[in-house]
Amino acid sequence: MGWAIALHGGAGDIPLSLPPERRLPREAGLRHCLNVGIAALKAHKHPLDVVELVVRELENHPHFNAGKGSVLTTSGTVEMEACIMDGKTKRCGAVSGLSTIVNAISLARLVMEKTPHIYLGFDGAEAFAREQGVETVDPSYFITPENIERLKQAQEANRVQIDYTQPIQKEEKNDGAIADGDSQIGTVGCVAVDNEGNLASATSTGGLVNKMVGRIGDTPIIGAGTYANQLCAISATGRGEAIIRGTIARDVAAVMEFKGLSLKEAAAYVIDQAPPGTAGLVAVSSTGEVAMPFNTTGMFRACATEDGRSEIAIWDSPSK
Repeated sequence: MGWAIALHGGAGDIPLSLPPERRLPREAGLRHCLNVGIAALKAHKHPLDVVELVVRELENHPHFNAGKGSVLTTSGTVEMEACIMDGKTKRCGAVSGLSTIVNAISLARLVMEKTPHIYLGFDGAEAFAREQGVETVDPSYFITPENIERLKQAQEANRVQIDYTQPIQKEEKNDGAIADGDSQIGTVGCVAVDNEGNLASATSTGGLVNKMVGRIGDTPIIGAGTYANQLCAISATGRGEAIIRGTIARDVAAVMEFKGLSLKEAAAYVIDQAPPGTAGLVAVSSTGEVAMPFNTTGMFRACATEDGRSEIAIWDSPSK
């Protein structure tokens, strides 16, 4: 047994031709956030603190679809959501519909720790944030030129779209995939386990380009996009509606518990059961195992373990 950490910056139909200006900042961001998480685990921080810290860093990175880099709704606004969960106690907190909160993941933790509830959304969540003194900004902080252009592309094509789609590709995408929901490349998440087997998971996202106002994806739904118990911690990414239907994150834990599979076997099984091209996840077990399978073209991901494993990757799924 030893500590382990894994994080993702989203899974989807990431083209092998992804330009360096889109790829390199994300890889650098993953590397930085991985190092932040490793340092926190080595300093004996609780995994709940570690995953919150790492996801805050990812939210502050404008090249990921969370926090500062969140994509825009059909009305040109931002609606962010996040979720955090502690494995040992199963305490959890979630938020949706945020438009002024700098770090949605920290508000989710406050919901967990300061209220009798699990999930707050929209005006109620914003009001709670103000009561708690959480850092807020004008909504314009989140609206980047790149995301304005992405929204324009999506509206010209009359569709919801993944956040990295380039204009030359927009007529080539499968309309069925759009109707099915969320490719969510850029969603961020982190899972961690310490030397004592304590587990935690955290996920945050801006959702979909040109999504309907009020749309909620898998990220803040316990057991869909985020889950942790005494066996493992999971953060999922992909098409939100498909992940919700498949209860992807909870299924990994259930397969471990009821079929007696290892984390890697369970994660691979669950991803294999999901419709092709819809899902990926990062997971750690209480014994320090790491799994990062996906059935999409790629998934921005990184991991490290106490025994010296370290990886930052996009393509070449370990489940294939």
